[in-house]
Amino acid sequence: MTKAAGLADGLAVAVTVPASSANLGPGFDSIGLALGLWDDYTVRIGGAGLRIEVTGEGAAQVPRDARHLVYRCLARGLVAAGYGVPSGLELSCRNRVPHSRGLGSSATAAVAGFALAEALVAVSQGRGAEAELPLRLDVVGELAAQAEGHPDNSSASVYGGMTVSWSDDVAAVTGVHTASIDVDERIQPLVLVPDIELSTAAARAALPTDVPLKSASLNAGRSALLVEAMTRRPDLLSAATRDWLHQEQRRIAYPATMRVVDGLRARGLAAVVSGAGPTVMVLATRDAVDDAWAAAQDVVSTEPARWEIAAPGIPRCGVRARRCD
Repeated sequence: MTKAAGLADGLAVAVTVPASSANLGPGFDSIGLALGLWDDYTVRIGGAGLRIEVTGEGAAQVPRDARHLVYRCLARGLVAAGYGVPSGLELSCRNRVPHSRGLGSSATAAVAGFALAEALVAVSQGRGAEAELPLRLDVVGELAAQAEGHPDNSSASVYGGMTVSWSDDVAAVTGVHTASIDVDERIQPLVLVPDIELSTAAARAALPTDVPLKSASLNAGRSALLVEAMTRRPDLLSAATRDWLHQEQRRIAYPATMRVVDGLRARGLAAVVSGAGPTVMVLATRDAVDDAWAAAQDVVSTEPARWEIAAPGIPRCGVRARRCD
């Protein structure tokens, strides 16, 4: 039995969700880092039919009907909670996270949809007396990871900071677990975002189905070292971000990105491909961020594409929700 009647006409909630960078070099499909670029979403119950408004990044590309990713995840979240999907619903999306750039835009949308559903459920169950709504982050995180197919992007957007995620089943993203890691406050990421797009599917298509045992062993060591570098020893970041599993194998999918990574690492900087690319991220420290910025400008100056450089910071919290009515 559904509880659609519990979602009264006029009920409105909003969520804000941070971007994320996945992998961080050796942490393939397991380590994520939240970034201070935020998407804002509002849903209001009522009216005639489904109405979707999108502004900002990707506004000209995403559908305005039931195919919209945020709506699909919102509907799925409501059904999972035992609620029906209202026939009248207005969804507003203000996007700041660039699409198809390796900054977790699809994970951000998935987290937003499930968080909106959770926020609506919280109000209907009387858990939202205050303007700031309590979210069951484990529920949002599990559903978002299942929708994404891998938990590293979505978990960082859910919890903020740095996350390490794993699942109980190697065949599917089920029983997802996440540990939040406190990042050393000295670490300041830079993102180098090109004006070219790359789909995650295209980047993954370049990956082999098997990897040599030696490569897996080397990567395991650097993944462990990455946690130490991110929490206590930023001086180890360059060594800790060396990867053997996925970046070099995908060079054919993003040659310009790998040229930039190569150029930055040759200067001793902890440069990695952000997510599935083509964005590059540099993990610098606050006392060296100006030098890292100058090096980044110099390296991308020879590239034909236009690259935007930003220092978004690392938000310590992830998705947040509030009442709007």
